[in-house]
Amino acid sequence: MVFKHPGLIVATLSYIFGGFTLFIFAVFLWAGNLNLIDFGWSGSAALIFNAGLSLAFFLQHSIMVRRSFKRHLSRLFPDAYHEAVYSIASGIFLFIVIIFWQATAPLWEAQGLTRLFMRLFFILPIVGFFWAVKSLGFFDPFGIQAVFECDRHIKHRRTKFVVKGPYRWVRHPLYFFILIMIWSCPDLSTDRLFFNFMWSVWIIIGAHLEERDLAREFGNVYRNYQKSVPMLFPYKLINTKIWK
Repeated sequence: MVFKHPGLIVATLSYIFGGFTLFIFAVFLWAGNLNLIDFGWSGSAALIFNAGLSLAFFLQHSIMVRRSFKRHLSRLFPDAYHEAVYSIASGIFLFIVIIFWQATAPLWEAQGLTRLFMRLFFILPIVGFFWAVKSLGFFDPFGIQAVFECDRHIKHRRTKFVVKGPYRWVRHPLYFFILIMIWSCPDLSTDRLFFNFMWSVWIIIGAHLEERDLAREFGNVYRNYQKSVPMLFPYKLINTKIWK
């Protein structure tokens, strides 16, 4: 029976919904919107609907990270499965946003060198994204490694706090690169401008909330890091001191 290996099922679904949806999301950011399903609504109706899609995604993220929700989830899955289940749910909600996002009238389209520059400005953060991931050493965004360790009864190792790569310039380089990708679309419409503002605010709020968790986990070493390195925008000079 396939259900004899629930960890394999959860890990596979997390990889599919998490990884594939992130790729589609990158295409969505590049294109401005995919306009896959057009309901033919007016501009205001489309924006209200898009706001509802975005809020559903934001709420899913906020609810699933709460301790009360995790306690309920523990009745169905081991604690080590939480990140993978979170990845599956996030991928589903993000896919819904991409599929049903309603396009509106264009506001501005970059041409010539400006358009080329903005396209290049979109690609560079992708390179930076992989640089940031590589500098982490261990990166398990879909919770797959934790699931396999649980199934094999391997004790999960505590994450060490080490600053490398772009983390010397900014505390959340992944968020920084995503913000650049969001704002580097040369085709600006009302819905895309709305998307840019709404999702940028959510990312900034999410970074602040994540800061509290990191300070709680790593204590004074992270609080000292906060004093030396900017949170989202690398406006300071290179910090050569390595925090351990």
